[in-house]
Amino acid sequence: MVEETIHKVVKELSTTESYRAVYRSAKKGVTMPSIDALEEIMTYLRRILFPGYFAHSEVTPDTMHYYIGANVDKVVRLLSEQVHRGFCFPCQDEGDSACEECVNDAQELTLQFIARLPVIRRLLATDALAAYQGDPAAKNVGETIFCYPSLRALTHHRIAHELYKMGAPLIPRIISERAHSETGIDIHPGAEIGDHFFIDHGTGVVVGETCIIGHHVRLYQGVTLGAKSFPLDKDGKPVKGIARHPIIGDNVTIYAGATVLGRVTIGAGSVIGGNLWVTGDVPPNSRISQGEFRTTPLQDGAGI
Repeated sequence: MVEETIHKVVKELSTTESYRAVYRSAKKGVTMPSIDALEEIMTYLRRILFPGYFAHSEVTPDTMHYYIGANVDKVVRLLSEQVHRGFCFPCQDEGDSACEECVNDAQELTLQFIARLPVIRRLLATDALAAYQGDPAAKNVGETIFCYPSLRALTHHRIAHELYKMGAPLIPRIISERAHSETGIDIHPGAEIGDHFFIDHGTGVVVGETCIIGHHVRLYQGVTLGAKSFPLDKDGKPVKGIARHPIIGDNVTIYAGATVLGRVTIGAGSVIGGNLWVTGDVPPNSRISQGEFRTTPLQDGAGI
């Protein structure tokens, strides 16, 4: 009975009709990007960006050059292969031979990315400082680097965003979604984020693809910077690539549970209170909050 059931299920799952909508063949013999390899790449990148915090904590200024060089070498080798696989993922060319141009493009893109690592580190240093300055519970900047989900998510995002801008298909999204799984913070790799960015607590934060966030911005848990609506094409499908998410000015704070939708602008220096629904522009230096609460004493057995 067991063997008969297994045989029946395997036979059904192996029919073309069953797997047509979910099957992907290896294009030109190139397999899908590897999540394990990308996680390994992120491990090496964390070592490069935050030397001494991850893995070899005994690294010293005397060994720094060798330490960074060894990790960069590993990233170049692994990432160029994954970017190449990413190029093949949306490819419509049905030829059998591997595309030499894609191999070269992947290597070139990887080197361009490596050249951006000093910029990524400088941005992450400001994020770590913002987390320390913005959270009274943080004892030092190192604690935010090593422990805070905000820094974990932003490390992934700053890396994924650079790859996204360079046109690497699929890889940035995988990197972002790994951080989403680990932290509960969902930042699309297309979102533009300025320096000194801090997400306090973080769980449930959503930042959409075309969002633009200024400098010294702070979000709390459960904040959504999303799209209100989007136009459909003649076939009823969403039109891609249009600006549909908020623009957040410098020095803005958005408290827990607030939802900001559409291509609206939150002016610099504004504060958005918790659990608010915002779908229109907010002038600079505004304070948006819920209505004042009222206290009604319960007397003579009165209740809700």
